[in-house]
Amino acid sequence: MYFAALLARTEDGWEASDTELDDVETLSDLADLARESSVDDDTVLVLIEQEDAWFSVVRVDGEDDPRVYVSDAAVAARSSYGELLLADLLAKDSDDDLDALDLDGTEDGEENADDDEEDPSAEAVPHGPVGDPRLLDDLGISEKQLQSYDSDALGEIADALGATEMLEAVR
Repeated sequence: MYFAALLARTEDGWEASDTELDDVETLSDLADLARESSVDDDTVLVLIEQEDAWFSVVRVDGEDDPRVYVSDAAVAARSSYGELLLADLLAKDSDDDLDALDLDGTEDGEENADDDEEDPSAEAVPHGPVGDPRLLDDLGISEKQLQSYDSDALGEIADALGATEMLEAVR
C-alpha cells in the first residue's frame, strides 16, 4: 500500500494534497505534477511511502531539476514507484563513475568473449539511502535527522515543517 502527498509551500505555510501517481511514468512527470500544485514557483515536496518499508522525498523548486532522497534503495527498487525514482538517481551515479571504469577495448565495438555473462560494470542497487540527504536542510531537517526517520517518516517530516495537520487531513 502506497501513500503519496504533495506539500506546497505558500505565503501562509504549507498546503497538502493527496495525489494519484498512476499516470506518472518518469521523474520528470512527477516534477511536472508537483509544479502544477506550486504557488508562484515555490517549493513543492512530493512525499511517498510504502507501508513503512521505505519513503522518499522529491523536492521541486520552480523549474530547477527535482532533488530526490530515497530511504532504502534496495527495498524501493522492488516497487514500481521506487523504480521510477531510482532510475534517474542510479543513472546519474553511474555517469559520475564512468571515469572509474576499466575499459578493455570493447568500447570500439570489438567482440568480447564474455558477452554471455552479465555486464560486470552493472552494479546492484545499493542498500540504504540514496539521493540528496540535504534536500531539506534549509527547511530545518538536517541530513542526520532525515536519515534517522523510519516507521512514520512522513509524519515526522510534516511535524518538523509544521504541516502535520495538513498531511493528516489527506491521509
